[in-house]
Amino acid sequence: MEVVVFTGVGEVEVRSEPSPEPGPEQVLVDIGACGICTFERRLFAGDKQWYPVAPGHESAGVVTKVGAAVDGLEGSPQVGDRVTIDLLTRCGTCAPCRRGKTALCRSRQGRKLQDGTVSFGGFAGRVAIEAKSVYPVGDAPINHAAMGEPIACCVHSLRQGGFQPGDRVAIIGGGFMGRLHLALTRIGGASSIGVIDISEERLDLAKQAGATWTATPEEALEVGGKQDVIFVTAMGGVDLAVEMADPGGTVVLYSAFDKELPATVGADKSHREEVAIVGAFSQEPQDWQLGSAYIRSGILADDLDSLVTATYDFETVTDALKLVTSEPTFRVFVEPPTPDD
Repeated sequence: MEVVVFTGVGEVEVRSEPSPEPGPEQVLVDIGACGICTFERRLFAGDKQWYPVAPGHESAGVVTKVGAAVDGLEGSPQVGDRVTIDLLTRCGTCAPCRRGKTALCRSRQGRKLQDGTVSFGGFAGRVAIEAKSVYPVGDAPINHAAMGEPIACCVHSLRQGGFQPGDRVAIIGGGFMGRLHLALTRIGGASSIGVIDISEERLDLAKQAGATWTATPEEALEVGGKQDVIFVTAMGGVDLAVEMADPGGTVVLYSAFDKELPATVGADKSHREEVAIVGAFSQEPQDWQLGSAYIRSGILADDLDSLVTATYDFETVTDALKLVTSEPTFRVFVEPPTPDD
């Protein structure tokens, strides 16, 4: 099978690797599509340097073989099932894992290619993975299924923020993750949802996608007023989020931020108004359960269709990476060739 490997800044090669075989509690999945996330974009651009590495962690495919221990097991994915894939390698034994915070697993993530190169498994023709880590999505389009990981991350974000039906929501950032937050809070029964961005184009698109109101950062307080939950999905806007929090409100720091950037709320304000700042990083298995159910039901289908920017194959993967590093996109997908048996 073929695997995409980043070998340096802007340098990509497609390698031939032996096709994996599933262990007793694993399934073999032929990858149908994998999204290019910020992680891959930063690696390609050199903002994050870790080479060689085989990236790709937003993937989906079809189960083609199952291990002996899960073959025919009720509830376990079986041959022919279209699935979205959780590629995190949660150790289950470190302190965060034991506390149920497996997204914060202290063991280094990734699997290995035959030469020892770390592989996340998504930019490959196939992956052998634990059956418990794949989630059937019915007949959902493969690109929708490949959004399972970011959807699970946003489900986790809503859970961290204590989001409830009827909440007033503001989302700082109208990019891909902001739009997923918009979709999930909309179907979750938010009473109002505002999207804040510096791009008029993205504000217009958010309005079309169901935002109650939109605003630039400078006009957000005047337009939207105080909020119950504020999701910060852009690399900034923390002070604005705190300012917008109504008593009892929560600010969710979803995006990655500069390590030197403070996120503060006055101690007395936090005490008297119960305003909280919480982080949301990655996802947990329970977030996949709900996220995959949303994909399977089709309730997000129109939202997900609107977030597909382009699709490339392995032969043109460099073009796909150049696109995401040169202009704004929502999600660009890479489709591997069918592996030779």
